[in-house]
Amino acid sequence: MRHNKKFNHLGRSKAHREAMLANMASSLIMHKRINTTVAKAKELRKFVEPIITAAKNDTTASRRLAFSYLRDKEAVKELYGAVVVKVGDRPGGYTRILRTGLRLGDNASMCIIELVDFNDNIAKSASAPKSEGKKRTRRSRRGGGAAKEAAQQEAPATEETAQE
Repeated sequence: MRHNKKFNHLGRSKAHREAMLANMASSLIMHKRINTTVAKAKELRKFVEPIITAAKNDTTASRRLAFSYLRDKEAVKELYGAVVVKVGDRPGGYTRILRTGLRLGDNASMCIIELVDFNDNIAKSASAPKSEGKKRTRRSRRGGGAAKEAAQQEAPATEETAQE
């Protein structure tokens, strides 16, 4: 029976699982987005979000705590530099999981896990107003619109030659 065994072991021993999550967390902090399986991403979210929350107050104790989890000096520097500046006012939910489909070899469900405030594409689309100034066109099945436009463009050219 598996009473009180709530987290996913990911088919690894405890030491291997901790090392893998530390490596994935430092990669996520350094690169702001990584590709992985959905199960690993969900476990990584539980692993990295408390570290980011603790990093909001920059003390020696919190830096040591982050280093004990991440085991990478450069990742700790990046965490307390760029990451905390962007997510300092956010109350939680620092990561986003975007499913990308199934892996070709073993059909595992894949995803992208990323830090929320670092995705410029989503930030631009959310801040940009939709269809402001754009004229929406509809395509007809007859296809007469393209022929009319071509005829209108050719007509002024023929009038200029006729006037000369």
